[in-house]
Amino acid sequence: MGLRELLQNTEALAVWLLVKQPRRFTAFFPGYGVFPVLNVATVLTPPSRHARMDAAVCSDGLARRACVALLTLLLAVPAAAQEAAPAATEFQYPLAVAARADGVVFVADRNLPGIWKVENGQKSIFFQASKKFRTPLNAVRCLAFDHQGKLLVGDSATREVYRFDDAGTPQPLTKGWIGIPMAIAVAADGTIYSADLELHRIWKMPAEGSEKPVEFAVINSPRGLALDPDGTLWVLSTSSKDGQIQKVNADGKVEAVIKDHPFNLPHNLVRLADGTMYVTDNYEHCVWKVTAGAVPEKFVAGTPLDRPVGLCVAGDRLLVADPHIRTIFAIGMDKAVSVLISSPVPAK
Repeated sequence: MGLRELLQNTEALAVWLLVKQPRRFTAFFPGYGVFPVLNVATVLTPPSRHARMDAAVCSDGLARRACVALLTLLLAVPAAAQEAAPAATEFQYPLAVAARADGVVFVADRNLPGIWKVENGQKSIFFQASKKFRTPLNAVRCLAFDHQGKLLVGDSATREVYRFDDAGTPQPLTKGWIGIPMAIAVAADGTIYSADLELHRIWKMPAEGSEKPVEFAVINSPRGLALDPDGTLWVLSTSSKDGQIQKVNADGKVEAVIKDHPFNLPHNLVRLADGTMYVTDNYEHCVWKVTAGAVPEKFVAGTPLDRPVGLCVAGDRLLVADPHIRTIFAIGMDKAVSVLISSPVPAK
């Protein structure tokens, strides 16, 4: 019997027990509600299996094992967890960072899930997303600001890029067109570019969004974006055969810049006005520096960095999100590294 068939049979048994023997289910699993199990069963169980199960096949032992398997394998949670959880006070997995012109910093937290706001050395929750999959910002991946200073967010749970309106509500821009939005870049006229890791595309859409963004370029495994004032888009790739940094001109023509693969697991890219680029590399525990005509060099490597992912420019510094140690670092051009803000890491 395959795993899916096993789960489907297990779900059917658990649903039967809940419907026909709720007291017995409650006795077996005090504190667990009906909705987590019913939701899972509804999604994965074919209609034919929603029929009533014969009581003869549901001995106490089998029913108990069925519920244990369901709750363990499918991670069913107490009913209270389906409701709004208490507000978190610490970072959970901060993987993207963006700095506004006034110095306010926003941090995307994959496991919160949601977005933090950092101001005057203090963090607060800017947006608390639901822990339910396929709800807005349940799997936030990247942040950027549009031409008017409004926050843009890429979310893989809903395959979407959102803009926060003046009321602090995320508004979808594509109706689920993007696969896995890993990076966003915005032109002076508001044009939005999004790197899609799932479909290996760079999508282009107007400032107001589009139900069908235009395919701007095809680049394998795009992760980072940086945009020049002249419209040249710089793309960081994990594993493209054409190189790990490529540039795309305003007409969509792609040209390799870093033609080999010096980076181990690159995540994000920024480009300064003088053309210098910086790249976070999770596996190399470093930030790379890339200058025209030179071999990429490690700018800052090792402790205190652990596995850097997020990257942005904030004035004359770089900000780096290091999710495994729940820290946002600030790195000066003199290579001085300081902690902008952090949270305790639970003991293993």
